[in-house]
Amino acid sequence: MRAGAREWAGLGLLALPTALLGLDVTALYLVAPSMTADLSPSGAQLLWIMDAYGFFIAGSLITMGTLGDRIGRRRLLMIGMVAFAAASVFAAFAPTAELLILARALLGIAGATLMPSTLSLISNMFPDVRRRAVAIGVWATMFALGMAAGPIVGGLLVDAFWWGAVFLLAVPIAVIVLIGGRTLLPEYADPSAGRLDLISVGLSLAATLPVIYAVKHIAAHGPGGRPLVLAVAGLAAGAVFVRRQRRLADPLLDVSLFADRAFTVALLVLLIGLVGVGGSMYLVTQYLQLVEGLTPFAAGLWMGPPALAMFAAAVGAPLIARRIRPGYVMGTTLGVSLVGYALLATAGLGDEVSVAIGFAFVYLGLGAIAALGTDIVVGAAPASKSGSAASMSETVQELGIAVGVALLGSLTTAVYRAQVRVPEELSPESSNALTDSLSATVAIAEDRPGVTVEAARLAFTTGLNVASLIAGVAIAAATVLCLSMLRHVPRLGHDQDIDANI
Repeated sequence: MRAGAREWAGLGLLALPTALLGLDVTALYLVAPSMTADLSPSGAQLLWIMDAYGFFIAGSLITMGTLGDRIGRRRLLMIGMVAFAAASVFAAFAPTAELLILARALLGIAGATLMPSTLSLISNMFPDVRRRAVAIGVWATMFALGMAAGPIVGGLLVDAFWWGAVFLLAVPIAVIVLIGGRTLLPEYADPSAGRLDLISVGLSLAATLPVIYAVKHIAAHGPGGRPLVLAVAGLAAGAVFVRRQRRLADPLLDVSLFADRAFTVALLVLLIGLVGVGGSMYLVTQYLQLVEGLTPFAAGLWMGPPALAMFAAAVGAPLIARRIRPGYVMGTTLGVSLVGYALLATAGLGDEVSVAIGFAFVYLGLGAIAALGTDIVVGAAPASKSGSAASMSETVQELGIAVGVALLGSLTTAVYRAQVRVPEELSPESSNALTDSLSATVAIAEDRPGVTVEAARLAFTTGLNVASLIAGVAIAAATVLCLSMLRHVPRLGHDQDIDANI
């Protein structure tokens, strides 16, 4: 079944919200210093502003993926675009850090309607395995390009207008998708799907949100009674959720998909890979602006080489996987990306070139696993369950980015606090701000000439080194997973491949 001009044009239309979602993940990284100067968030609030979007997407994707299977994937896409545009306007004009956190959370919920809708529609529009892989590669490329373009676009907009302007890009994109969607996108709903089980929806939220909060709190402040209790409660709710799904005739999530080894391992590789990329992106953009003193736009331009590397990997990996098994392609590319983590782990002051090259290698690994890992996950599910499979793929990717920001960002902050020295003449309030973050130190130094930022910049760079080393170890583990556990996945379009070692 060959895709025609309408399907490829529809893919182009789906590329717009896909790129927008990627842009929204990373644009705020480069806007953070300007936003911090305007809203004066605490270190904890800044982390919540950065990762509330990803956390709430991760918490809502399971529900939204299966909702699209029930009410129609195109319909859910249209509803989501309207909600996303409205939440973006709210975020653009948020007057306080607290309201911006709320706006980012609403953006996450709205974004959760878009991600599985676009990916599951692709699986319906391109039933041929090879063309579906290329289409998913384009989809992954657009999301990746959105992530890569986020810093550049954010830098341009914050220099020309103000930090909130980056959110307003959602409005014209929503208008285009709403106008073109009815003509170019097919509607698909699973005719055999039953009613949405609201108890399962509540259990999915009770399982994900407490665990997410606990991970974030422990990463930032260390173990404590409340986060541990919440983590245990979330895991217990998750166990009840899984048991309920096994008994339901029309489950919210088809847990039988996890019996497929390729499905489960591909999800795990995506999770680990996005933890490394999400944390690295957050730290690299901070390094370029706060350590090297670049303007937002100049820092965004330094992200150009990583964008090209990601583009090459996301487009090229599906083509290579027609001749070489996807597990080997993913594992080899991740192995090459370890060069990038090594460069980030050894960077010092004045090493913006090494940092940019290192992050290009990191993004190279992301492009391959995003394209091929997502294709493995979606291809493991029947067409009627593609929304559920797509939601799982997007859940682990968004959760990976958010956890990466929380874990690697908090690890860097811990190293920074351990090394930064506070002048004795500062007030307690200024002392606390000085140890809170490098951005606060830079702001204090502008008003107090006696405060030097050189030592603080060195402390932050050391934190970047430590975080990159830890992330590199995790990526090495993901490399081994690909080479050992995904080697049986056949080449694209070659289902007859048989691995003699299985």
